[in-house]
Amino acid sequence: MDKQLLGIDIGTSACKITVFDEDGTVLAQANRSYQVYYPQRGWAEQNPEEWWDAICDGMKEVLAADKVCADQIAGIGVDGQSWSAIPVDRDGKVLCNTPIWMDTRAREICDRVCGEVGEDSIFEVSGNAFLPSYVTPKMIWFREHRPEIFAHTYRFLQSNSYVVFRLTGVMSQDYSQGYGIHFFNMKALTYDEVLAEKMGLSQELLPPLYACDAVVGEVTDEAARMTGLRVGTPVVAGGLDAACGALGAGVYRAGQTQEQGGQAGGMSICTDQALAHRQLILGAHVVPGLWLLQGGTVGGGGTLKWFRQEFGKELTFDELTAEAEKVPVGSDGVVFLPYMAGERSPIWNPDAKGVFYGLSFDKTRGHMIRAVLEGVAYSLEHNMRIAAQTGVAVEVMNAMGGAANSVLWTQIKADVTGKVFQVPASDTATTLGAALLAGVGCGVYRDYEEAVERTVRITRVQNPNPENHETYMKYMELYLKLYDDLRETFSTY
Repeated sequence: MDKQLLGIDIGTSACKITVFDEDGTVLAQANRSYQVYYPQRGWAEQNPEEWWDAICDGMKEVLAADKVCADQIAGIGVDGQSWSAIPVDRDGKVLCNTPIWMDTRAREICDRVCGEVGEDSIFEVSGNAFLPSYVTPKMIWFREHRPEIFAHTYRFLQSNSYVVFRLTGVMSQDYSQGYGIHFFNMKALTYDEVLAEKMGLSQELLPPLYACDAVVGEVTDEAARMTGLRVGTPVVAGGLDAACGALGAGVYRAGQTQEQGGQAGGMSICTDQALAHRQLILGAHVVPGLWLLQGGTVGGGGTLKWFRQEFGKELTFDELTAEAEKVPVGSDGVVFLPYMAGERSPIWNPDAKGVFYGLSFDKTRGHMIRAVLEGVAYSLEHNMRIAAQTGVAVEVMNAMGGAANSVLWTQIKADVTGKVFQVPASDTATTLGAALLAGVGCGVYRDYEEAVERTVRITRVQNPNPENHETYMKYMELYLKLYDDLRETFSTY
């Protein structure tokens, strides 16, 4: 009997559920959306129970597909968005909404803790700057601003570990999501209790650590009743969505690079050592023995989604990009800063704002659309320039996410960065990566080389246009100058 693998992705706007066969062919998939809540300025929250409800609802559709059989699912992998801080009690009950990766409520806490503990000491252990988007400042925020919740918190969970708990009843913390926790030693992949105590926290607030492909537990009777899955189906720890997406895009060896084109943007450069840079993000890859030097931006596919919602509801995304295709390279001087919820790497400025520069009566909606596409590409190039300071070299980027479906957007990114772009099956790269973790962990594949060779297929290759690259480098300097000129204004108004 052929084995099947299930991947679950907890994204920012929706969950994706995909069942694959052993060769990576999609047998069935479903999407279910949920809300992001913005109760105060700088706050961005989600309700983890809404994730679970969406999964249960979508699972019914997937398991009803003709080619899918719950009894044939050999393993389940779950990936999720970064930097959640889900407080749960001993029974696993969610005590309140979780702040998500866009949330910056802990800004003042970061300034104080850096002064008390020392930025260098924190960076030496974690390989990451102490910034409000990460998990640790949010934990401290709960201790200081919601003491009644903190007092009843048994563990803080991540997005994927919460879903794994709902499936298995086991609380876990995978290595790849450890990068949000500053007392997680990035080189040793262990908790540092001494640093935790200096921050007024304890490693007991976090679950035991697991390799991403380790089987954490099996589907319980209750989870089976709610989802339709078979009781006893193995579930692995899973990992960060960007890391699973990198694996699903074929990035499993040092030197390979993934480009992220989902709701958020960025890149992940695979290395065989923990190379850190204060302006970037360092995390363990879901593949053992490897790390990812990452750039994570707010502006990704979500920028075009926002533009369509506000200015082009009558158009499909293909129609939007068709308008942009009529506009010259550089959008006739219209430049877009894609800082729609502040910005993460490499500027780490929660006050940064989205900006259109260069508008005039002769500019069209097409100019603005193309400027959005180019602005996201500039933010990618900005991160790539910072990454080059660590000595890493990137020649080819494996693109994933919905944005990779756009030939125009992918070409713009190739032209701006001067890199070759390869596009695998972009829509399913993240859930495929989660499924491959389950496949290796449950013995369906011998190793990651076999898993990738059997399942990842490059659908197209796009090479940079040298003339366009030269033009874009001029606008890139304008993009950087605009931010520098507006930085103080962003913080004032």
